[in-house]
Amino acid sequence: MPSRPLLKVDIEVPAWPAVDRARWHLAALQDATGRAATVAGAGLAGAGLLADQAVTVPGLVATAAATLAGLVTLRAWRPVGHQRATASVLYLMPGAGLAVLLVAERIVQGPHWGEALALAAWTVWTWVVRPAQLARRMLAPLPAPVVLADEDEVEEPLGSHPAARWWATNVAREGGPAAGTALEGIEVTGERAMRAMIRSTTPGTPVPDISIRHLSALLDHPEDDIAITQVPGRGAGVRRLTIGKAEAQTDPATVWAQQIAPVAMPGTVLTGIRVGRPGGGAS
Repeated sequence: MPSRPLLKVDIEVPAWPAVDRARWHLAALQDATGRAATVAGAGLAGAGLLADQAVTVPGLVATAAATLAGLVTLRAWRPVGHQRATASVLYLMPGAGLAVLLVAERIVQGPHWGEALALAAWTVWTWVVRPAQLARRMLAPLPAPVVLADEDEVEEPLGSHPAARWWATNVAREGGPAAGTALEGIEVTGERAMRAMIRSTTPGTPVPDISIRHLSALLDHPEDDIAITQVPGRGAGVRRLTIGKAEAQTDPATVWAQQIAPVAMPGTVLTGIRVGRPGGGAS
């Protein structure tokens, strides 16, 4: 039987700044806890060099409890797979290494230079590599850093469209040809043609007289192809900007509404188009 195609669905999860900040705070707490556990483990193994009989069993119990508790939180609500297994092994490595050190200290009587060297290597490796932290990042990567805006610097939004951002930076800036305005309702009508609304950003203030010559120099576009006109039914706070010659509309619904319906079928609207041969019985 032929294999059935797989359905792939991409879902965009909206950003939640409060959740992201909470995750960063939790990561900082986990980092501090991991550092403290490394220091405690090094101190425990160091005490075992001098008093192995009294430290080995309590140290093994504490190491096992802390490691297993962290492993449970690491694996909780994670899908089963190679990645979770790899992260689990990575998370267990510091605790397993410390347990081997404690057992070795119990077997070898008295301080030994080999034990001290192994303890130093374990401490440096755990502190620098941070395998437990790597395991958590493998299963739950942190979100992008939350950038907090400076309260002393409040920037005006430049708009989402590139043309609106360009207008705000070059034309509507202080001292520019259209200071105190914003570009909205941008429509691309051709390869080098567009139309948009120029709006005054201060309510009750008209759009200033914009120099077509200055705007032409900024755009590097012929002056004859730039027009700023009134908007029917609107006040002086808005103006229509037209650049270039609009190309002919090829959208079937637009062509129907502008050219066919007014003449041949008034009041009709084109709602759908079917391309191909109409269905029918076999001939």
